[in-house]
Amino acid sequence: MTRFIHITSAKFSILPGEADQIINEGTYGKALAEYLTDRLRELGYLAPFFCCEDWGWWVELAGYPFTFGVCIYGRACADGSLELYLGDGATPTRRWSWRRFRFVNTGADEAAGTLHNDLVAILCADPDVHVHATDLDSPFSDEVLMPPC
Repeated sequence: MTRFIHITSAKFSILPGEADQIINEGTYGKALAEYLTDRLRELGYLAPFFCCEDWGWWVELAGYPFTFGVCIYGRACADGSLELYLGDGATPTRRWSWRRFRFVNTGADEAAGTLHNDLVAILCADPDVHVHATDLDSPFSDEVLMPPC
């Protein structure tokens, strides 16, 4: 199950022209997508691109036998700052194999767990990022299951 991370930071503000790129109003997060693309590449992830989706921003992670990446959900606060939530965008952990005629494990659970830990480490290491929660059941949830950093 995807665990979501909740952060705020002045370094991830709404970028000039970003409002023209988003599909649905208020789904900001381009600055965080750029930042994570660079940080994940430094850790050895193949991050060929990021893009805007109807629900937020997507950082593609290549080299896996399933669709994989980072989902970024953002919302603007009254003061103009952003509340950002992120989690893995892994496909289901099991898929049907006609060749084996049974469900097979895709490896998504393991990859998602590693990615989650790497994202927490990246964000906690940055003094300009305030990590509010690291283990939410859904974006925009106020329930904190695990203390941040």
